[in-house]
Amino acid sequence: MTTAHAKLTPEEIEAFGTEIDAIRKRVAADLGERDADYIRNIVTMQKRLEVAGRGLLFFGFLPPAWLAGVTALSLSKIIDNMEIGHNVMHGQYDWMQDPALTSGSFEWDNTIASDSWRYTHNYIHHTFTNIVGKDHDATGYGVMRLTEETPWHPVWLGNPVYAFLLQTFFQWGTALQELESEKIIRGEKTWDEAKEAFGRFTRKSGPQALKDYVIFPALSGPFAPLTFAGNATANLVRNWWASSVIFCGHFPEGVQTFSIEETENESQAAWYYRQVCGSANFTGGQWLQILSGNLSFQIEHHLFPDLPASRYAEMSVEVKEICERYGVPYHNQPMYKQLGSVWKKIFKLALPDKLVESITPVDTTDEKTKELTRAS
Repeated sequence: MTTAHAKLTPEEIEAFGTEIDAIRKRVAADLGERDADYIRNIVTMQKRLEVAGRGLLFFGFLPPAWLAGVTALSLSKIIDNMEIGHNVMHGQYDWMQDPALTSGSFEWDNTIASDSWRYTHNYIHHTFTNIVGKDHDATGYGVMRLTEETPWHPVWLGNPVYAFLLQTFFQWGTALQELESEKIIRGEKTWDEAKEAFGRFTRKSGPQALKDYVIFPALSGPFAPLTFAGNATANLVRNWWASSVIFCGHFPEGVQTFSIEETENESQAAWYYRQVCGSANFTGGQWLQILSGNLSFQIEHHLFPDLPASRYAEMSVEVKEICERYGVPYHNQPMYKQLGSVWKKIFKLALPDKLVESITPVDTTDEKTKELTRAS
């Protein structure tokens, strides 16, 4: 069954949505040079880090240069993916009419094609957030068991291993997401039906791998193995960081899932309500916000995906206040607590449901409180 959550009346949901929408309209009307300067400065910083990182790796035979190169290249890839690519492809800067920052033509330093990302992430995930049976992300990307709605099977004993491998090869996992390979394995989808998506995958991932693992190492001459190792390490760091940020925003205890039936004929206000209940924030300073693409404010991102992410911090103050007045859960914890909560869930759901129930302490909380706080 889907998780229980705080229930508002239809009238309360509409009033809640009206207040959230007012924030959106006010910020959208205020976009201007401040926002343009911010993203252009971020792009400049990212490019300088990439040049520095790749340049230093040419001197990778010197351990300090190799370490500095990996650090700079890792930061470059993280910023490119999180604060630039992810946000630009949401259309957050389309209003600038800058070809380099337009959602429909942007490409990033990643193996997933932008067209695939805009479909699997922007459309599927953000439209059907945490709806079991529609949102591929909500149930663990098809490779993890993250909800009780997924029936237990002995294969899920490997849940922690699958999670580890997904984080390690995250860029490749997201690149293959559009194929829905688990459906092919179950016979629910044919290879012919996945052919177009597979074509997008190969056209993007091939050149990306060639750049990182052939061209730049070859340019290093006799030190090619060191450059290869540096690029692989930078990709690994980016994969673990990006996946950890995403795990923290979508899977902690308390984040709720929904059934297809309960979201039928959903109004815009009810969509706002679902976004808050189905997301989680984590706390941190300015650099944590930049390196996470401001997805430390995942709730605000799900409410306003096409508004510049650099505005989420100021918007979060109002969003939190509105949630408190309406009794809507607003999940916000330090990053280490959110990530720890996710891994606890990964290990717990690896076990048979009956075993989990037998070792879970009896909850003596009163029914009213449980109705408001019961998590997945």
